[in-house]
Amino acid sequence: MKTPSPFYTFLLVVLFGTFAAQAQTPRPGRAVPKPRTAAAKAEGIKDGLSMQKGRVVLTELGISNPLVADKKLVNGTIITPAGVVTGTDGTTAQMKEGDHVSLTGRITSRAEIVAADSIAKIQLFDALHPGKRKKMEAEAEKKAKAKEKAAEAKAKAKEKAAKRRK
Repeated sequence: MKTPSPFYTFLLVVLFGTFAAQAQTPRPGRAVPKPRTAAAKAEGIKDGLSMQKGRVVLTELGISNPLVADKKLVNGTIITPAGVVTGTDGTTAQMKEGDHVSLTGRITSRAEIVAADSIAKIQLFDALHPGKRKKMEAEAEKKAKAKEKAAEAKAKAKEKAAKRRK
């Protein structure tokens, strides 16, 4: 059997070496574009002005930006960057964290938003699971009665034990 010449052996080593080196080089990194904040896609954020982290944020057409100048709404209400809302009749109110003012001038407090959200969640649960909430309430009532009955039995047992000791 013939052995390959040293030239061919050297050529094969160089060829395999370049393939191995090529396979180990990392891919060049790519620049990741900065994501644009679109508030309309986020759940619960509507067009209007809201107080977030102590700043008034204006959301129009799904894009949120901090308020830098006074904003006059359709109904004549004026909102300052500090969160002071002046109505058309001259009444003023200070926005608190989480409050929302629609572009038509309707003011909604955080408590109202939370209450409306919880009512909507209950209605959705009732639509998905009809009758289940009533069953859960009945079970909770039964458990409360059983717990009360057990507490009464425990109190009676303590009374009996106290009478026996005397």
